[in-house]
Amino acid sequence: MLLDVDLMQNPLYTVAEAARIVDVPVSTMTAWAKGYQRRRTGKPNIIGKPIVTWIEPQGRGWPSIPFIGAAEALVVAAVRRRGVPLQRVRPALEVLIKEIGVDHALASQRLYTDGAEILYDYGHRRGDSEEGHAAMELVVVRSGQRVFDQVISSYLDRIDYGTDGFAELIRVPPYLHGAVVADPRRSSGAPIFSCGAARVEDALALFQAGESLEGVSLEFGVPVDHLLDVLRVTSCRAA
Repeated sequence: MLLDVDLMQNPLYTVAEAARIVDVPVSTMTAWAKGYQRRRTGKPNIIGKPIVTWIEPQGRGWPSIPFIGAAEALVVAAVRRRGVPLQRVRPALEVLIKEIGVDHALASQRLYTDGAEILYDYGHRRGDSEEGHAAMELVVVRSGQRVFDQVISSYLDRIDYGTDGFAELIRVPPYLHGAVVADPRRSSGAPIFSCGAARVEDALALFQAGESLEGVSLEFGVPVDHLLDVLRVTSCRAA
């Protein structure tokens, strides 16, 4: 059943759930959602402002991150995977958000279409500076076009955008072939299999209860190779 959900204002995930969807540590997601301050002896403190949409939860254990926040976090995770420290690239991201000119710019399709050009121009203007180099590390020039680095592009390609120009579906990393998605209109945004639409946690529970892979596949309509991919990711996270 498809539901109408306010993707920007309706919290769907706890910080821990959002962290699992974008495949980052909970502590990292907490810093992105709530900001942080690092004290340094004899030096000014380092302050990181929130960069992911977070809404005050109604109580302990309640969700606090809407779907749009998870999409924003996926983009920030791409920068992290590229190996550029977020503190170095924050000025470039702030310029990017300002230039795109809409709320939740990191989850906007304009980031996908115009973001590389904006970052390249910013990096060029900043020249031989830490901020300029950080911006330039995220983009490359191919056939005369400014495009995102392959790592960034691979993450952005995991996002589907709606008619309003904002993210509406995430193909969850690190699963292969889009086997698992987060769709806010189905299963309250919990990760589900793209084939069969079963909740990942339900299929795992049945397997862990002793059912064979073939049995789980028949029960939920999920291809065996997708189940194997989920088991691979689960075992890596448990290691």
